[in-house]
Amino acid sequence: MSDPYETTEAHLARLLGRALNSFDLPDRLVERLGTALAHSSSLYATHHSPAAGLWRETHRHTYLLSDGGSASLWELVYRLAGDRTIRHEVFVSKAEACLAVARLFGEPPAEAAFDPDLDPALAAAEEEPDTDAALLSALFAATAPARRHREYAVEESADHARRVLRRAENPDRPGEGTALRLRSAYAHQITQAFGTRPFTADGRGTGFNLYEHSFVLLDGSELSLWEVEHTATPDGRHMCEVYESEVAARGAMELRAQVR
Repeated sequence: MSDPYETTEAHLARLLGRALNSFDLPDRLVERLGTALAHSSSLYATHHSPAAGLWRETHRHTYLLSDGGSASLWELVYRLAGDRTIRHEVFVSKAEACLAVARLFGEPPAEAAFDPDLDPALAAAEEEPDTDAALLSALFAATAPARRHREYAVEESADHARRVLRRAENPDRPGEGTALRLRSAYAHQITQAFGTRPFTADGRGTGFNLYEHSFVLLDGSELSLWEVEHTATPDGRHMCEVYESEVAARGAMELRAQVR
């Protein structure tokens, strides 16, 4: 049902893409789910009736969101009598999933597969509804590095990273591996790490600026690009260089200052 190496973004896209009724989900919920950092999926109920040709399973998908909250989707996977097609529907609560079972199978919502009194697993879920979210939070906190008191903006961060790499002119700029990792960036911050440094080269003024572009990736890790902006070029034009470390960026600045 679930690929252990699948990213949360891909998992959510696959879940919503296969659900027949995903368009019924509240827009605000879908927007919040778009910020999910991690996810957990569990099978909560199953019912098989080979003689009648009926089959269904209920899964709970819990997502840890970037605002510190969590959200769950209940997925009903089923096959109707006389039809081999497997269908998927998603709901924002277990109660809605129960009503869907009654609608599709003509059974009362309080059937054994959904009755907490008859299903110990569901009973535990009712008593501890945030168990999955708590485990995700603990796991994410344990694997995420210290943030160094940064304030990240959750916006088009992957696109920002792509633009930074695209404007880099140095041949030793970060390669495809770094670009691939940055496709999962969901938040970033830009910091000026080195102010303007004027100097004279060949009778003209030149300056450097160093910026750190810090990114948070969907797996909880951080990655920084160090961008050097300068005019230490033969014709005095503006040039951007990008490096994977501050040491490499500062080394390039010193080299440019010496040779010009």
